[in-house]
Amino acid sequence: MPESSVSSTRSDDDLFVVILAGGIGSRFWPASTRKRPKQLLALATDLPLVVETFRRAEGIVSARQIRVLANAQLTEAFQALPEQWEDDAYWIEPQARGTCPALAWAAWSIEKQYPGAVMISLHSDHRIEPLEDFQRAISTAVELARSKEILVCLGAEPDRIETGYGHIEPGEPISLQSEVEAFTVSAFHEKPNTADAERYTRKGYLWNTGMFVWKASTFLNEVRVNAPEVGACLSLLEDSPQAFFDAVPEGPVDTMVLERSAHVGVVRASFSWDDMGSWESLARNKVPDEDHNVVVGEGAVREGSNNVIFSEGGQVVLFGVDNLVVVRTDEATLVMPRDRASDLKVMLEKLGE
Repeated sequence: MPESSVSSTRSDDDLFVVILAGGIGSRFWPASTRKRPKQLLALATDLPLVVETFRRAEGIVSARQIRVLANAQLTEAFQALPEQWEDDAYWIEPQARGTCPALAWAAWSIEKQYPGAVMISLHSDHRIEPLEDFQRAISTAVELARSKEILVCLGAEPDRIETGYGHIEPGEPISLQSEVEAFTVSAFHEKPNTADAERYTRKGYLWNTGMFVWKASTFLNEVRVNAPEVGACLSLLEDSPQAFFDAVPEGPVDTMVLERSAHVGVVRASFSWDDMGSWESLARNKVPDEDHNVVVGEGAVREGSNNVIFSEGGQVVLFGVDNLVVVRTDEATLVMPRDRASDLKVMLEKLGE
C-alpha cells in the first residue's frame, strides 16, 4: 500500500469507506438507464465509474472495509461489472431517502460493530487525480476527524467559474501536523449564479465535493442535534433498515446536518476534481480535436466545432454543425444543443423516462 495511504499508519479496523452509488444518472441518458446506470459507464477513464471509485478506495483501506450503498435494482445491475466484490460489500437501501438518511444508516451500522471508527463518504461518479494528492487530503481529513471530533468536508480549488456546484467559505485555519491546509467552515453557499460564482472564486471559496470524513459517533451526535427528525428514527435500525427508511424523512446531508452544525471543517484539496454529472462533464474530461470536438466511440465531425459525440450503436457523422451533443445507443438517439446538457433531466421527466 502506498506510503501516503491512510491505512499505512492505522489499522483498517477503525477506518471505513462508504461509496454512495444510488441514482441512475439521467443526465447521461440514453447511455445511462435504469438497467445500466451511469456508474457502469466508462466516462472518466476506461473503467466504469464505480469500479474506478472502488479502486481509489482500496488505496485507503482494504476491500473488506469498503461498503457500496445502492438500491436492490442497482446492486443487481452491478453484477455486470468486470470485477466482482464480496456480497457483504453491498449495503442495499430499502428505498431512496437522500444522503442524510443513507449516511446515518451507514454510520449507525459502522459504530455498532466498530465503536469509535472513522467513516469516509465518497461518491461513485467523481473524477479525481492524482491519486497521491487524494490520499494526502484524506489522511489530513481523518486526522482532523479523530483529533477534533468534527465533521470534515473535502473542498476542491476551482479551476473555472462553475454555477453547478455548491461552494464552501473557509473560516479560520486549523493547526495540524500536515502540509494540507484545513479550516473551519464559515458558511456553505448553494449553487450560485455566474456573478456570485466569480466572486466566490476570487475570494478563495472551495467547491463542495460532497466527500466527507467523520467519526461515525460524531456524525450520529450531529444528526441527533441538527436533524432531530432523522435522529428520532435511528432507534428503528435496531429492528431493521426497512423500518428506519419507512419512517425517516427524505433530505440531503448538506442542508439537514452540515449547514446547521457549528462543528464542521474543510480540507483544501490539491487534487483535480470533477463531478461526472452531465455530457458536458464528459467533454471536460476527454481530449478534444483541434476544433474542440470530443468523440467517444464511432464518430466523426467535419466542418464543425465544439460538438460532443458518444456512440455505441454505429457511426455518427456531424457535418457543418456546432455546439451539439449527439448520443447514440442501441436503444435511443439524443440530439441537443450542448448548452442545454444540464436541462436533460427535466426534459426526461416531462417525457416520463
